[in-house]
Amino acid sequence: MSPNLDSPVQTQMAVAIFKSPLSGEYHRSKRMEGKQPAGRRRVFVQTETGCVLGMDLDRGDNAHTVKRRLQLAFNVPIEESSLTFGDMVLKNDLSAVRNDSPLLLTRNFLHRSSSTPCLSPTGKDIQQRDQSGPIEILGHSNQFARTKQLVKDIVKAIKIGVDPIPVHSGLGGAYYFRNSRGESVAIVKPTDEEPFAPNNPKGFVGKALGQPGLKRTVRVGETGFREVAAYLLDYDHFANVPPTALVKITHSIFNVNDGVNGNKPHQKEQVSKIASFQQFIPHDFDASDHGTSSFPVAAVHRIGILDIRILNTDRHAGNLLVRKLDDSAGRFAQVELIPIDHGLCLPESLEDPYFEWIHWPQASIPFSEDELEYIENLDPIRDSEMLRMELPMIREACLRVLVLCTIFLKEAAAFGLCLAEIGEMMSREFRGGEEEPSELEFVCLEARRLIAEREVLSPKAEGGEEEFQFDIDCEEDRFYFTPKMGADAFMNRGPLHFGIGGANCRFQLSKLEESIEEEEESEREGEQEDFAGIPTPAEVPTISKLSMSLKDTSLGEKSQKYLEAKPESSYLANTSSGHRSANEQLPTSMSFVKLADMNEEEWVLFLEKFQELLYPAFAKRKSVTLGQRQRQRLGTSCQF
Repeated sequence: MSPNLDSPVQTQMAVAIFKSPLSGEYHRSKRMEGKQPAGRRRVFVQTETGCVLGMDLDRGDNAHTVKRRLQLAFNVPIEESSLTFGDMVLKNDLSAVRNDSPLLLTRNFLHRSSSTPCLSPTGKDIQQRDQSGPIEILGHSNQFARTKQLVKDIVKAIKIGVDPIPVHSGLGGAYYFRNSRGESVAIVKPTDEEPFAPNNPKGFVGKALGQPGLKRTVRVGETGFREVAAYLLDYDHFANVPPTALVKITHSIFNVNDGVNGNKPHQKEQVSKIASFQQFIPHDFDASDHGTSSFPVAAVHRIGILDIRILNTDRHAGNLLVRKLDDSAGRFAQVELIPIDHGLCLPESLEDPYFEWIHWPQASIPFSEDELEYIENLDPIRDSEMLRMELPMIREACLRVLVLCTIFLKEAAAFGLCLAEIGEMMSREFRGGEEEPSELEFVCLEARRLIAEREVLSPKAEGGEEEFQFDIDCEEDRFYFTPKMGADAFMNRGPLHFGIGGANCRFQLSKLEESIEEEEESEREGEQEDFAGIPTPAEVPTISKLSMSLKDTSLGEKSQKYLEAKPESSYLANTSSGHRSANEQLPTSMSFVKLADMNEEEWVLFLEKFQELLYPAFAKRKSVTLGQRQRQRLGTSCQF
């Protein structure tokens, strides 16, 4: 990859032309049915401009032969290119690549001509190499049974001329696929049509797949497998995430740009894409259209538990669908919540999450016994192994975030914290338009300081560490707290106060309307004392046109954006982009704590220190919550 990850991609978009009829099985070609020969694997190779080719690997195939077959199919240059599989750069040996794995071909130097299209020489040539059906599921999880049935229904509908419908809202490309009755049954989001991706249909292009995207900790083209990860992690359908899978899908409705400026070709051809495929759930509205007081406590808790585990940075009201449930007499009784759009979960480093539910009174009610039992039985190591098996392209940095946040959730719930308190500890504060680390990040900073002190006392020779493709947190875009600064700030940290229009203004159940003005005034006075010892960041992250963050810089703006702006459709393409203008220039969110740069021994030691530091932090949070409640009661009874 080019060292300058934020530079526009100077390349011409390659177009994969498929003219094969809609025949073959729904998830793999007929020749692929049954047990595969020993050493034979089916893989899906995607170029950085979005072209996808399914191919069968024999025992003797290596990285060079895969590149050569791509060159023949797409007429793309393979010199100075790398074949990548998640974190790994495949030099020659392909033994680590499992069946149904997606691979990515990236250019090391992005200086391809923008005047000559990289078109396939002949459609017939590709047809000979990829004879799969129109929809092919990547993976063989038992949880994909419902998805397989939906795929069959959609393929049958396509054969009789029922075409999908594009979703016009959002910044990325998304499509409703329908059954033979014309009913929308699935929403498909191609990875190369995400914001900033090469084939984005809304004009937001300029980056290659694998580069930092809308959030720097989530790369372009990698929101799809995060959607699948959220579904796979939702054991027993606990949080009600709709069935989701990663697919290779072929249709003429998909968008293909003929250049970096997003120009669209006049003639629509059959084109294959790798995409997330999620069951469409009929619903009445989303959470922004309905009073939250009627939402079941259990539903809010279950969604919150999932959001904490996966560090969801984009849980706003627009991606919580609401379906009315009628009682036996046919009258409206209660509602069901369906969480969608998990493309910005599992970032590659700790981020500032956004939890819409943290404002809701349900989040301050203690967990039930069933919920505590579910949390206690969570096993982050088992979760990581499962995701490595089902989504082999997932990065180790994402899995470390999952492990850390799951441990945090388990320990916090066992200590007696409620959902709102846990969410507060994970969320960052804003002062003077600048981010400050969350309580969770302060604990991580202290744990890293303790590891650093131990290494100074017993130095070891470095070597043998696994090296990632590139550090997604570029030096110039990151502010560092020194470990000592982080520790001092954590020890001196006071109550977490927010103004009423704040980014994460949370109030407990006992909060009453008439106490708001007194609370604001007392909190502003308390902030001056409590945060006197916290250092002010000396370096502000640079603002990048092509690396937008969903994080606002002021308290009022963030809350208002989410509470007032409403998308045209609840099912948005890839992100919550319906809540924001694409023309806004936003600063990138800072990264205070890195997890991926530790070797395995350091990571294990870090987790031990992390857990040791949690209980003092939980005790401090509990005292803060009690103090807030006492001030609220005093504020409501002392009106002058």
